[in-house]
Amino acid sequence: MDHQPKFFENLSGAGKAIGVLTSGGDAQGMNAAVRAVVRMGIYVNAKVYFIYEGYQGMVDGGDNIVEVSWESVSSILQVGGTVIGSARCKPFRTREGRLQAAFNLVQRGITNLCVIGGDGSLTGANLFREEWSGLLEELAQKGKIDAEAVKKYAYLNIVGMVGSIDNDFCGTDMTIGTDSALHRIIEVVDAIMTTAQSHQRTFVLEVMGRHCGYLALVSALACGADWVFIPEYPPEEGWEDSMCVKLSENRARKKRLNIIIVAEGAIDCHNKPITSEKVKDLVVQRLGFDTRVTILGHVQRGGTPSAFDRILASRMGVEAVLALLEATPDTPACVVSLSGNQAVRLPLMECVQMTQEVQKAMDEGRFLEAVRLRGRSFENNLNTYKLLSHKKPDSELPKTNFNVAVLNVGAPAAGMNAAVRAAVRVGMTEGHKIFAVIDGFEGFARGKIKEISWGDVGGWTGQGGSILGTKRTLPAKYLEKIADQMRTNNINALMVIGGFEAYLGLLELSAAREKYDEFCVPMVMVPATVSNNVPGSDFSIGADTALNTITDTCDRIKQSASGTKRRVFIIETMGGYCGYLANMGALAAGADAAYIFEEQFDIRELQANVEHLTEKMKTSIQRGLVLRNENCNENYTTDFIYQLYSEEGKGVFDCRKNVLGHMQQGGAPSPFDRNFGTKISAKAMQWISKKLKETYRKEEGKVFANTDDSVCLLGMRRRNLVFQPVAELKSETDFIHRIPKEQWWLKLRPLMKILAKYKTSYDVSDSGQLEHVAMLPKEAETGAI
Repeated sequence: MDHQPKFFENLSGAGKAIGVLTSGGDAQGMNAAVRAVVRMGIYVNAKVYFIYEGYQGMVDGGDNIVEVSWESVSSILQVGGTVIGSARCKPFRTREGRLQAAFNLVQRGITNLCVIGGDGSLTGANLFREEWSGLLEELAQKGKIDAEAVKKYAYLNIVGMVGSIDNDFCGTDMTIGTDSALHRIIEVVDAIMTTAQSHQRTFVLEVMGRHCGYLALVSALACGADWVFIPEYPPEEGWEDSMCVKLSENRARKKRLNIIIVAEGAIDCHNKPITSEKVKDLVVQRLGFDTRVTILGHVQRGGTPSAFDRILASRMGVEAVLALLEATPDTPACVVSLSGNQAVRLPLMECVQMTQEVQKAMDEGRFLEAVRLRGRSFENNLNTYKLLSHKKPDSELPKTNFNVAVLNVGAPAAGMNAAVRAAVRVGMTEGHKIFAVIDGFEGFARGKIKEISWGDVGGWTGQGGSILGTKRTLPAKYLEKIADQMRTNNINALMVIGGFEAYLGLLELSAAREKYDEFCVPMVMVPATVSNNVPGSDFSIGADTALNTITDTCDRIKQSASGTKRRVFIIETMGGYCGYLANMGALAAGADAAYIFEEQFDIRELQANVEHLTEKMKTSIQRGLVLRNENCNENYTTDFIYQLYSEEGKGVFDCRKNVLGHMQQGGAPSPFDRNFGTKISAKAMQWISKKLKETYRKEEGKVFANTDDSVCLLGMRRRNLVFQPVAELKSETDFIHRIPKEQWWLKLRPLMKILAKYKTSYDVSDSGQLEHVAMLPKEAETGAI
């Protein structure tokens, strides 16, 4: 994009008043959105008001509508639910109720509303906006406001953010709260799996989603459930038989447990409900398995928001304020949302209409249409689930006579095992033999390679680390031995799951093609590293889990600091030279500063940060949090910064330091990493199949691929998953510091500073264009899951 950066300094909120409310069902991350709206609003000199208890508070007025300050939203980032309350409101559905609400807003000069809620709340807001001028005229006729007020407050601007754990709103990849709800479900499933394993039990889990099966579908994908029931895709006639056959087959394969996930709105193809009890009774009667039901209920709405939801909500909150500042009387009410990795604005009513279309299609039995309307991401999830959960009988599988090797390279990253599982199962479905390489390129050279089957990877999605074993060793010094192994095992394609070493490894193997024909085969890399430093991809498997570990730890540390008062913590994160974890961790944990290699800093900046914290200690928020990337500066070490802060802060605050270390590589993978790993790996294996067909030379009876486009990295770029030849990525790479030359998340850097009360400039060139729902690229694969 060759545009001049546009900065929002020219956008002033002076003289504007913004009201923020949460409405409908609560969702984790709503507080992060409220905090971002308040702070961004105050930052641009607007007045910001809390409207307590949703629309009810707007109708009741009085103490329910209160002007707030910067400190009002301190310490709410990590709190689930919504601190300003939410309520269903009957009066607002009547014109009298809306008339009263308009009067309460006008009295305070509020003509900008930021509504965080589901489609019902947003539809209500749009109606309110359409009636606004009529309501003001009626108030003037009744003598409640004067003609001057009618003129001054003539227009109401509305921006919506979707807060809903169901992810049931069309036009947005991920609604605020969905990722956190998945965290709750997966925590429960992981816990249940251990007890089910002990007793050879079957568990039926009921998750929320009255009209939308997203939570059920994605959690089934993330835990490798045996069967899933969702409203958009009812099972075919006779599903009872096929489900029981599948469950008993799994038991016969020595699988000690079965997990069945049921969305609360699940139906059969005649629109009759399928309940968790019905499924349990069926399993007990037909198979006699020991079966238990667990209904998760409101647990899914609770708990602390995940790192993803905090960052999503913070980005949306800032974007919402920008949208309100730029709104004109002709701008339709819009929703700020995320498409892939991009913040977008969409007309509110287009999204609502499309969301209603899905329900209509389901009511009329047009289920395929309902799945299509849910969007590309939902459709992909469903197809991937179908591909990975049901093993076709060997007689039905194609036989290609191709052998594909899968290996992990680099440091362990949570989600690698989910990626291996997907690769193995998709590869087998495509008719290939899959070989697992133990311990990376080093193990490859030593001949640690064996064929791996469908059942071998069962239960791998939830396992942390790397089951295959992984090493940082590069292939250059073992080329001959690796070529021997490829020849001996007749390997026709390679899939490498790993970090920067995997990328370097593929570059080395493709450079060695001139000497060794064995390397003239299709090779693909799937990025997996906590550092998120692989060129060609905005995200890599493992980074989300590490981010959640950092965020959880920071929450605990903040709590400790709040207790002691006047304490500043300096926390060192991993990432090599890549500041992704430090920067995004700071955004998710509400830190005061983050030191990273990509943005050089000097003693003056350190001094300014100390002064900033000294000022902060004079307010009611008497604690500080500073993140530092491990390699951000060779001289300003964590110890140096700790000593500097301790000395300069004497008498005002004291310091503690904490190095997070390898805990960032461990732990069970987050739902995002499980699903991202599963989907990206499945897509990579399908690419391998396509390339094998293209490069097979019949007359010689072998695969021969020596072009650049036969060695690719599959990465997430803005809104799409793209295959990029590794040779082309060289120019985008800083090989000395092992990072991409350009990194998308640096654009979010000012966001963190604004929310921590620093003056800064923020490039808003990417925001501001109102798109249309139908125009969202159909190929969009999500930054969501």
